Amino acid sequence: MHRRHRRRRPPATAALLALVCAIPVGISATSPAPAEAAPTAFAHPGVLLSKSQLDFVRAKVQAGAQPWKSAYDQMHASKYASLSRTPKPRAVVECGSYSNPDYGCTDEREDALAAYTLALEWSITRDTRYAAKAVQIMDAWSGTVKDHTNSNAPLQSAWSASTWPRAAEIIRYTYGGWPADKVDRFGAMLRNVYLPKVVNGSRSNGNWELSMTEATIGIAVFLNDRTVYDKAVATFRNRVPAYIYLASDGALPKTVPGSGLDTRDEIVKYWQGQSTFVDGLTQETCRDLTHTGYGLSAIAHVAETSRIQGQDLYPEVADRLRHALGFQSKYELGTAVPSWLCGGSLSQHMGPVTEVGFNALHNRLSYGMDNTQKLTEQRRPAGTDNLFTAWETLTHANNPS
Repeated sequence: MHRRHRRRRPPATAALLALVCAIPVGISATSPAPAEAAPTAFAHPGVLLSKSQLDFVRAKVQAGAQPWKSAYDQMHASKYASLSRTPKPRAVVECGSYSNPDYGCTDEREDALAAYTLALEWSITRDTRYAAKAVQIMDAWSGTVKDHTNSNAPLQSAWSASTWPRAAEIIRYTYGGWPADKVDRFGAMLRNVYLPKVVNGSRSNGNWELSMTEATIGIAVFLNDRTVYDKAVATFRNRVPAYIYLASDGALPKTVPGSGLDTRDEIVKYWQGQSTFVDGLTQETCRDLTHTGYGLSAIAHVAETSRIQGQDLYPEVADRLRHALGFQSKYELGTAVPSWLCGGSLSQHMGPVTEVGFNALHNRLSYGMDNTQKLTEQRRPAGTDNLFTAWETLTHANNPS
């Protein structure tokens, strides 16, 4: 399920971070004007979920309302909610292509998902045992991990660091039992171990860079770091138009500045050999729908966090994201694949990735999204991909906040 071999990028430096304002934004000519900058003060909890969203979820579950109650029951029965979990931190996590070798890769991702799951359990039940277990897992890793190595190190860092800040934000701002020195140590882990692997992105692959951007924006919120936050937004504005095609882009998809994709042949090859471009096609549709789902999930997650922080990026990506969700959902629902699309065959399936984007675009912004709605409701409750997406029927189904 993991990506092809990629070269590791060097750690970020203060000088690189200072270049954020020089990065071109590359927004489609038909996109709305960029949103105003987020407020100087960050909102907390504020990574993927706000306090009002958490309160909405708790009220629905406590009332036994559907689909939230069944989604909670699914989460509660999962291994990630176990109070007997023993974390398995490593000083060096080594992940090769397709997690071969897997020295701590699965353990790290699953411990991060467990910390997030336990934080949600705490938020819903107010049972301090769940919060304490989440703290135990986060403290175990922050006191141990020093580096990620081998070809999948950037991606592994991105997946794990997309999840850790969600858990940490909930615990830090709704539970009083996490000692300040351990909070600081966790923040140092995010800044010194994860951030250097993700902050500069990966111009060679779409879902890699989108996941890295999600990790970067989450870290920025936890650290209250405006410079890192702004760099994540700049990367997002470059990558999303280069990942999802719209007819308004012209004959060929947009490219990321500096990507080295200069000719039609190069672009077609990068788009997995696809030479016919239609609204909602993604750079990885013809690779497989699973990796496409990773990219779409990360786009929605970044936009959701930005909205909580007062800089709503959804209007900038709404047309691309709604078309992409609808296009992929249509074929997930069983529509025959035409011969011009990926040679008449699509590989694999999307995971539980539609809830966040569907809620934002359909319920909040009132876009018609028939295919996405049908697929989303058909697959409820959405579980976890065991990588970085988890329990989004519970957290985002019809969540108005």
